[in-house]
Amino acid sequence: MAVLPEREDVRLVPVLSADRVWNGVATTPDGRMFVCFPSADGPGLHVAEVRSDGRFVPYPDAGWNQVREDHDPATGFVCVNALRIGPDGRLWIVDAGAPGTGLPAVAGGARLIVVEPASDEITRIYDLGPAVRETSYIDDVRFNGQTAYLTDAGAPAVVVLDLGTGQARRVLDNHPSTVGRRTMNADGQVLHGDDGSELRIHADQLEVSPDGRYLYFQPASGPLARVETRWLDDPSVPSSELADRVEAWLDTPTTGGTAIDEAGTIYLNDVEERRILTITPDGRVDTLLADPRLVWADAMWIDRSGHLWIPAAQLNRTPGLASGRHAVDYPVWIYKLRIDRAPSPIDHG
Repeated sequence: MAVLPEREDVRLVPVLSADRVWNGVATTPDGRMFVCFPSADGPGLHVAEVRSDGRFVPYPDAGWNQVREDHDPATGFVCVNALRIGPDGRLWIVDAGAPGTGLPAVAGGARLIVVEPASDEITRIYDLGPAVRETSYIDDVRFNGQTAYLTDAGAPAVVVLDLGTGQARRVLDNHPSTVGRRTMNADGQVLHGDDGSELRIHADQLEVSPDGRYLYFQPASGPLARVETRWLDDPSVPSSELADRVEAWLDTPTTGGTAIDEAGTIYLNDVEERRILTITPDGRVDTLLADPRLVWADAMWIDRSGHLWIPAAQLNRTPGLASGRHAVDYPVWIYKLRIDRAPSPIDHG
């Protein structure tokens, strides 16, 4: 049975609040801040830059953020589920390609969109269409040199993207490591979708070790697996051999998001008990912090000054994860925690 923390930890500092559910934050070395909203509590803004006066400015512009019933990808985002500043200093935006988990994918919607912050212009759009399925929901992205890895939370798989050629390959399709096979729990409650059935979110969190050797990944319900990237990156490796190379690495709870630091320590949000766990490269697990404010803490971000940014997304209180009920306690907050560690250099600067 889940044991929820009762006392607030003074180390967890509130930074920013919003009247919509957000699940991602990224900062540039010169102090710019970007956030994304997965539309879990209704349509609206997808991506915003947070200005110094607290304003949320649609990014890269209002056109890309317009609300449309047809979800036409030619005129804007379909559904942004993640963003991050890459090792090249550009903003990389993951368009899930479907208006929500469990909903049909929109043709041409699954994309990785690259924006140059210096000009606020889109410089490239990677079409993930060749690697997605009818029920795909592209979840998140991580980098390893000229390769990007993305998870498919709707139709379980990992997508390997060659950033030079733009070629996207689908691997570990319906492999046990990418399929959500366990009950999802948050705050001591089993999670159910809109239709009341037990919720399954497939391949979700992922991190690359700082030396580029391993990709760690898991469904939202765990467990955490890993595979050497040399097997992922080689398109000549047969799917059966790649499947055999996957290692079931560590049992983990239902997870909102992760981050990885320069030493290879993974930070993992345990949404079952509102705490953040640290996982060292040798698999040692410790509790870094537990706090009642961490209601479905999601994708975290480590900045250059040694802070861990934590959106408390409250996704388990949105209709898609709460049997159709809406129980978000607004405002929704982003917090910051000093960890005195830098980010992995191959992940972002």
